[in-house]
Amino acid sequence: MGLFDRIKRVVSSNLNDLVNKAEDPEKMLEQAILEMQEDLVQLRQGVAQAIASQKRSEKQYNDAQNEINKWQRNAQLALQKGDENLARQALERKKTYTDTSAALKASLDTQSTQVETLKRNLIQLESKISEAKTKKEMLKARITTAKAQEQLQGMVRGMNTSSAMAAFERMEEKVLIQESRAQALGELAGTDLETQFAQLEGGSDVDDELAALKAQMLPPATPQNQAQLPPQQETTAPKSNEVVDAELDSLRKQLDQL
Repeated sequence: MGLFDRIKRVVSSNLNDLVNKAEDPEKMLEQAILEMQEDLVQLRQGVAQAIASQKRSEKQYNDAQNEINKWQRNAQLALQKGDENLARQALERKKTYTDTSAALKASLDTQSTQVETLKRNLIQLESKISEAKTKKEMLKARITTAKAQEQLQGMVRGMNTSSAMAAFERMEEKVLIQESRAQALGELAGTDLETQFAQLEGGSDVDDELAALKAQMLPPATPQNQAQLPPQQETTAPKSNEVVDAELDSLRKQLDQL
């Protein structure tokens, strides 16, 4: 393919594209109906003229028939009066109107056929225009729907759905992380509280066991031993009470903090 052929194809393609873009379907439908209505006006005028011509032909035919009848009566009257020459002239005039009537009858038959054909064409054209108007409204509705759908598709294509979905996924991941952190903190808080109570219970058992062990290791109390207790044992009792009081205060503070 030569260079000029390729240029010709490109130019033709561009021209066809411009023509397709320039053709507005809605305007084309309106124009088509306007042209059909103009044809209807012209056809109605043609039908009216044909009917008027038919009416004139009918009048001329009827007038010719009346003349035929008249000259027929004149010929009979002339014969009754014995004027054969006048009767002959009357019959010649009758023949003239008879020939004219025959021609008018043929023309009238042709005109009647033409008028009937024009009337049928007129009815068909009116029906086609009515059908075209109905189709035009349907096509206009379809065009409107197609334009709206095309606009919607353009909006959908213009939306960056991938980035939007990625943003939603990131937000969902953050929410899951926060929920996991909250759940972990709750479990840790519960574990610490249970551990504290377990330590309290364990410490109480150890203290009881230690006290029982001390009681078993001490010698039985006697009056003599009680009299010979060194001064240090008397001073240790108040100290142990202070320790207990301090622990009791600490326990109360812990209970208040719960």
